[in-house]
Amino acid sequence: MIYTADYLIEKRKEKWEELHDIEFDKKLRSAIAEEIIQNSGLFREIRSNPEKLIELVFIVVDKNQKTMPFFFNDVQKDFINTLNKAIQDFEQGKITNISMLVLKGRQQGFTTLITAIQLACSIVNKNFQGFTLADESDNAETIFQNKAKFPYSQLPDVLQPTEKFNNKRQLLFEKINGSWSVDTATKNVGRSRTVNFFHGSECAFWKDGISPIQAALGEAFTKNCIKIYESTANGYNDYQKMWDSGVHINCFYEWWRTKEYRINFPNDEEKQRFLEFIPSKNEWINQRLQWLQNDVGLEPEQLYWYYDKYEGFLDKRLIKQEYPCSPREAFLLSGANVFDTEKLLARLQSITKPIRTGYFKYDYDGLKITNIEWVNDKNNGYINIYQLPNTPAITKYCLGGDTAGDGSDYFTGHILDARTGVQCAVLKHEFDADQYTRQMYCLGKYYKWALIGIEANFDTYPIRELERLGYPNQYIRETFDKYTGKMEKRFGFKTTTITRPAIISKLKEVVRDHTETINDKDTLEELLTIIKNEKGKAEAPAGCHDDQMMGLAIAHEIKEQVDVSKDVIEVHPKYNFSSERENAIQSDYGERIVVI
Repeated sequence: MIYTADYLIEKRKEKWEELHDIEFDKKLRSAIAEEIIQNSGLFREIRSNPEKLIELVFIVVDKNQKTMPFFFNDVQKDFINTLNKAIQDFEQGKITNISMLVLKGRQQGFTTLITAIQLACSIVNKNFQGFTLADESDNAETIFQNKAKFPYSQLPDVLQPTEKFNNKRQLLFEKINGSWSVDTATKNVGRSRTVNFFHGSECAFWKDGISPIQAALGEAFTKNCIKIYESTANGYNDYQKMWDSGVHINCFYEWWRTKEYRINFPNDEEKQRFLEFIPSKNEWINQRLQWLQNDVGLEPEQLYWYYDKYEGFLDKRLIKQEYPCSPREAFLLSGANVFDTEKLLARLQSITKPIRTGYFKYDYDGLKITNIEWVNDKNNGYINIYQLPNTPAITKYCLGGDTAGDGSDYFTGHILDARTGVQCAVLKHEFDADQYTRQMYCLGKYYKWALIGIEANFDTYPIRELERLGYPNQYIRETFDKYTGKMEKRFGFKTTTITRPAIISKLKEVVRDHTETINDKDTLEELLTIIKNEKGKAEAPAGCHDDQMMGLAIAHEIKEQVDVSKDVIEVHPKYNFSSERENAIQSDYGERIVVI
């Protein structure tokens, strides 16, 4: 009979389920190893998929300190499939770099798995050069002794290449010119190496950060190097920036995908008591358990496990970092968030994609905008439409905008239904101010001449330009003229030490009580990052932005100036515009928007 790797793995699993005898498994592993040496087809199969060698002959010490066969759990299987897909895409030229980020909860087995994959590669491939960096020296030693040296020493003799151990936490395979080593992450580590499989363990906790170490290792990586950065989260740092960069393959694994994360109840009475406890209070943990039960669909034993972990933390906030339910939650800065993170995370689970993504085309002769047309463009569009402008005349809209000022790289705009506060459309892009103004003009016109209020602090050009273009409906604020001593009316929203806290407080209320009105994923994710600084001011952490927050906050503030009780759209009399409005708001995109 010609044996395949999958067939032998299944036989090993069957015997382990039947006997749970590590000594019998040792004899079976020896027989499998002999078959690998003698069966050239089997060996070629393993060379193509080195991870199969792990389930064929590797052992592992589990969390209960018991030695058992190394069989992959669900998240490990998922990761291996993702890794193999990345390797295949690289070989086919679909991607130019194999760089993976693994964001996970505690003890889901990734360091053990990745080390085992490196060892398997080193056994079946010549000239293999593997390298692992750990966050601390003690952890580097643990990886070497427990996750590399011990499993390697337990392999059948015929599968162990000629090797030597040394005091550098290194495995050297002289005859096949291979090596694997582990070290502590420091600024100048690895400069003289050649590496074709790199593993960064708990890289979010590297003392010097990831950037300087990447700079040191940059020339060491071969063109086809597999790079895996694996970690639990540690706030907003280099790892979070890598995750948000979009240039890596992101792999997130919720804690409940690890099947053993569950606790059996001691009896039925305790189970019933716990289930009654979940909806009995309005505290954070109760709300979280209800969400996990009702929305995620977890079983009581999983909820019980999560609650047990929560109760075990002195700092209860650590549950979000150590056992996250979403990537954003994992990166949250504990206790410093301005907005209700639970409401935001729950809303992120239920939102749908925009019904249209694109931008407006128009003709502009230096004096006016004409021939406005919507262009669908999912790849390059920067306006997301979530609700079409409603045809009943009584529906009115407002458009709040934030310009790209200090600490902000984007121009933003948020269309709200002025009656319900529902977020109907969102604009976000890196513009020049004139381009931003014209898109806001088109967007406001499309939503039935929405009331536009743009922040007037950093750049007043959009406000003045909208006035020059004849936009008929800008937000008006009152300001004190210190020369005349009179109150004057001005266009635009002015952010001050008084108005900024006020509009953010109003937005906090919206998030807390009406999160369902926020439809935009990017907006929700930005609100999750907003923290209180040491002075209690709401701001984005270094490297993040607050332009979506400010645009949405301004939109909710200016909608109070929209009179939703009337069924006609009023414009400011100074414009002297015709009362004629559009014949019809087009319900399909790509069609002309009739201009007055």
